[in-house]
Amino acid sequence: MVLDLYKLPQTVFSLKELALLFPHLGTPQIRRRAHYYVQAGQLLRPRPGIFTKPQFEPLELANKIYSPSYISFETVLQKEGIIFQPYTTIFLASYLSRVITVSGLTFHYRKIKSNILLDSAGIISEKNYSIASKERAFLDTIFLDKDRYFDHLDSIDWKIASQLVKKYASKSLAKRLKSYAQSNYS
Repeated sequence: MVLDLYKLPQTVFSLKELALLFPHLGTPQIRRRAHYYVQAGQLLRPRPGIFTKPQFEPLELANKIYSPSYISFETVLQKEGIIFQPYTTIFLASYLSRVITVSGLTFHYRKIKSNILLDSAGIISEKNYSIASKERAFLDTIFLDKDRYFDHLDSIDWKIASQLVKKYASKSLAKRLKSYAQSNYS
């Protein structure tokens, strides 16, 4: 079992995914084998029902803990150079609000309306996890944080942001977007 997992590019597995990968094994047998590999140090179990390779992708783990979710907010904005403040916390949009620490990593889940969360516009599937485009992360941020300061908005594609803002069905968000866009051009 573990050798087959090491061949996959995926680094984080839920118990349900293991059952799909090994349909010839029953769930109790998968649990026993996974537990054995955790004891042997060939797999890690950062949370109940979640298993990882020893070298796992933190963003992939973040997406698996609470699903549906996607990486957004400060994590994307920092990566894209829109904010300069360094963050070690990984920020995600989710169906609930939680801050948890797993395997020495802090994950901050921020609740966003389900119609926004489940809309795939501006969400990129990358390396076994979902991450917001910079425009989507910007909109998520100003949707939840009304008066947010950004260090460098030049890389935002305002046309894309104007298309995405319609998904939020919020006139006040559209106004805020327009205000940020105008202040960036002045």
